Amino acid sequence: MKALVFHGPGQKDWEEVPDPMILKPTDAIVQIERTTICGTDLHILKGDVPAVTDGRILGHEGVGVITEIGSAITDLAVGDRVIISCISSCGKCSYCKKGIYSHCLADEGASGIGWIFGHLIDGTQAEYVRVPFAETSLYKLPEGVAAEEAVMISDILPTGHEIGIRYGNVQPGDVVAIIGAGPVGLAAMATAGLYGPSRVIAVDLDPNRVEQAKRFGATDGVVSSDADWREQVLAMTDGLGVDVSVEAVGVPATWDMALSLVRPGGHVANVGVHGKPVEFPLDTKWIDNIMVSTGLVNTNTSPMLIKMLAQHKIDAGDFISHRFALGDILDAYDTFSRAAETKALKVILEA
Repeated sequence: MKALVFHGPGQKDWEEVPDPMILKPTDAIVQIERTTICGTDLHILKGDVPAVTDGRILGHEGVGVITEIGSAITDLAVGDRVIISCISSCGKCSYCKKGIYSHCLADEGASGIGWIFGHLIDGTQAEYVRVPFAETSLYKLPEGVAAEEAVMISDILPTGHEIGIRYGNVQPGDVVAIIGAGPVGLAAMATAGLYGPSRVIAVDLDPNRVEQAKRFGATDGVVSSDADWREQVLAMTDGLGVDVSVEAVGVPATWDMALSLVRPGGHVANVGVHGKPVEFPLDTKWIDNIMVSTGLVNTNTSPMLIKMLAQHKIDAGDFISHRFALGDILDAYDTFSRAAETKALKVILEA
């Protein structure tokens, strides 16, 4: 088959590789119909995720058709159309029983990490993928839901929802600032409305993304290249600061921005994948009674989000800005990596 293979920082190629095979009775093989590229894939290509080694097939999102199942699988069948979760879950270990699938202890890739696709085992930017723990890591595609929209359930919607909104403890009436109007930041905006905030403020360097954010639930927008960007946000909060500040980029500057906006007693939810350390000025912030959260998505809200998608309570089609054939994945990466120029949000790759 053909797949997108990582060959070290800055190096990737669309090349022939062996077809995946069933290795364990709980495996399934899925033929990819749709996949996409994530900001985390760009972090990998920058060398920010050293656990990804030369020869790894990238990608952790996708929708496809099961072509083969292991002998232990009873709830799935060949021919089922499924959504692939970015987090793999054995369903049996102590973490999985608590819903903390991101730290599944099963020995697949590495014990204690649920994000294995395109990280510790071969991923979804390929014609076929082996899915471990298929019964607890795949979701059947509901009737009437387009495959390209369902791809958003693989990662960005649960990530924005869980790590940004739920971990940020958004409450009715809150003022929420989301720093970074990329796909995950927009997913946080799209799901923030489930909790009744009074304002959702999109903050981004790109004026186009700030404007686009209003289609995803943002009530207000601030362009962070403005010299008075912070004053603009504080003016929407009676000068007190926001109740919840969501960092959805993953660089030190946006982390500093998130801390600078939160009011005493508020929450800072870090969603971004950071490649460098950041500073936390505990000498001045200890007195503010703020809560700081971060983490890897568990995808334990994916079933709920699938229901919302099936009932058109969330319009995932708005995330899609570009479509490519799977074989044109190198062009898709180029487009996605130059999002400020190309106005790319999520690029869909169709097999």
